[in-house]
Amino acid sequence: MAGTEPKVTLDLARGLGLTADEYDRIIARLGREPSYTELGLFSALWSEHCAYKHSRAFLSRLPTRAPHLLQGPGENAGAVDIGDGWAIVFKMESHNHPSFIEPFQGAATGVGGILRDIFTMGARPIAILDSLRFGDPSDPKTRQLVNGVVSGISWYGNCFGCPTVGGEIAFAPEYSGNPLVNVMCVGLVRADRIFRARAEGVGNPVFYVGNKTGRDGIHGATMASATFDDEAEAKRPTVQVGDPFTEKLLLEACLEAMATGAVVGIQDMGAAGLACCTSEMPARSGTGMEVELSAVPQRETEMTPYELLLSESQERMLLVGARGRDEELRCVFAKWELDAVKIGEVTAGPELVVRHRGEPVARVPVDALADGPRYDKPHAPPAWLAERQAFDPLSLPEPADYGATLVRLMSAPTIASKEWAYRQYDQQVGTNTLVLPGSDAAVLRIKGTRRAIAVSTDGNGRQVVLDPRRGGALAVCEAARNVSCAGGRPLGVTDCMNFGSPERPEILWQFAEAIDGIAEACRALEVPVVGGNVSFYNETSGQAILPTPICGVVGVLEDAGRLATQWFKATGHRIALLGPDAVSLGGSEYLWTLHGRVAGRLAPLDLEMERRVQSAVRAAVQAGLVTAAHDCSEGGLAVALAESSVSGTRTGAAVGCDVTVERGRRLDETLFGEGPSRVVVSVEAARQREFEALMAESAIPWRWIGTTGGERLTVRAAGRVVVDVAVDRIEHAWRSGFERHMA
Repeated sequence: MAGTEPKVTLDLARGLGLTADEYDRIIARLGREPSYTELGLFSALWSEHCAYKHSRAFLSRLPTRAPHLLQGPGENAGAVDIGDGWAIVFKMESHNHPSFIEPFQGAATGVGGILRDIFTMGARPIAILDSLRFGDPSDPKTRQLVNGVVSGISWYGNCFGCPTVGGEIAFAPEYSGNPLVNVMCVGLVRADRIFRARAEGVGNPVFYVGNKTGRDGIHGATMASATFDDEAEAKRPTVQVGDPFTEKLLLEACLEAMATGAVVGIQDMGAAGLACCTSEMPARSGTGMEVELSAVPQRETEMTPYELLLSESQERMLLVGARGRDEELRCVFAKWELDAVKIGEVTAGPELVVRHRGEPVARVPVDALADGPRYDKPHAPPAWLAERQAFDPLSLPEPADYGATLVRLMSAPTIASKEWAYRQYDQQVGTNTLVLPGSDAAVLRIKGTRRAIAVSTDGNGRQVVLDPRRGGALAVCEAARNVSCAGGRPLGVTDCMNFGSPERPEILWQFAEAIDGIAEACRALEVPVVGGNVSFYNETSGQAILPTPICGVVGVLEDAGRLATQWFKATGHRIALLGPDAVSLGGSEYLWTLHGRVAGRLAPLDLEMERRVQSAVRAAVQAGLVTAAHDCSEGGLAVALAESSVSGTRTGAAVGCDVTVERGRRLDETLFGEGPSRVVVSVEAARQREFEALMAESAIPWRWIGTTGGERLTVRAAGRVVVDVAVDRIEHAWRSGFERHMA
């Protein structure tokens, strides 16, 4: 081994994020002390970010099989069959820690990374969605983070040429020291042309392709596996630097190379860079690999083996080619002005052998790196949970003016229009986007077919902190409900699990419960989990974020001409409310906005009812019976009606409504209480009999509640008007609520 490396000690191992027990396990596995470079390999590959050592035991509970599932967890991304020989490839990843340290590049490289995960599967990316969480929007630091993150997402996606078509932005104080930047990407590929991250075929050449390697991002995976403190910004050098123009070239070169048949396997050099690819690819194939680091293209001088292996420089891939077709691959990448350099070959295994200028610097069994430690640590509910759940929101006074309360909720940053953000994104590049950001789900056509896909993301940390199992299930249900409201049949789920430190029993309990909730909802709705990401250690100075599982759902529309959006289209349409009456102010936007509390119990969730409601909505959309469909989520029924009235003004005029509600225990709960399985739809008067007949077959509770039209939103209860507000006043509050914080 190289003699110039630092001396390996337990203190050095701890400084790289390994525990004393893990260090002992490395020595036992190797039968000797590791070299410095080998220790670096283990520190990255055994980090939480790469090894999932606290989460793997729980992730196995998720349903990951379905007849239409082509690829589940364990690859760069998941894939589902949508018919006509086409498949959709999709995945969601987090870039939380880098985005806090350096918002622009952290978010930008998060986009770049998820794009590469998609096109390494052989798919062309067709859509990006982002799910973002920030602290108090009135805090200048939050404004700086929002501006940087949104700018980074738009810059990378716009330059690369992939539309950003949806997502969500929410705010809570718990995210002040640790924002969440979750990015989802969707790609399109022929179902029989999916590529995988395998190193098969002993003697096959291993190619480094793409950008040159620098010192940016070294120990990025380790940084993402640790909590923050007041010195977090000193970790800025661990944030990668992106180049979307090079990534676009890399996309085209990779897809062209795949089309030649000369590519055996391919993987993105993401977290842990070259170290990850050279161990994970052979581990999946039961092979080994030998590489020569001096052949790696470099943009900085005198890089050490340690730096070359652990750099997370962007826009790079590791490619296993077919033997004898080296020149063919080089020519493809040369056409796109990219490096394509043979740095090694596949061996019979079982080791990864790394050399530098001919001298061995690491020799490690690939399965030791790729199959790191697994922990089953104690987990238990937090002591404060019972007290929070026991609080009754109805013990608080009712609002004096329900119209003013509705306007206030519509201006709340989490509910208000996010047009300030998404107008910075190119939403239509590729000319596939049928429904732009601002509706329940984005819809994109599949050219050459009658089909379209609908995509949505969702998650609510306040619900999860009060009831992790139900909150996890609700995240799946709402994302799937959004897809159903557009007319899509949900096919698969990708998730991003954002939590605090798993070394705290209450955090690990929240995680385990949320996983069980997601699993229950996926089974009930018959949608498999195709893959995703776990992001632990989201806390700063001991303050953890709200537990926030984000779920992204992809669905298919058999007829792209039969879709729905959330806004009312015209005067005189009948309005119906589908689903149960059960709602709660527990964990609601109303309770937080008016009273600053996160407490109470969530409304009950009947997963069979959820399945039937979504099926009924899809059937109504596909039959062309509804002109608008919008789920009731944050803010409850009143906010859903208001959003349906004002959110379509980019394509037409605002449309008011006059509705009558059946008062429950209290009016604020009826209007602003939140509960699952509830959808507002509008129907042309001439087709109401057809709609009634369809609902009669659906076996769900539903009722007519009013009519669209006019310039006011009017709500009646118990024979009196309880809300009567001009629609333009609601629209002004909704359009300015978020943007005024960003000015």
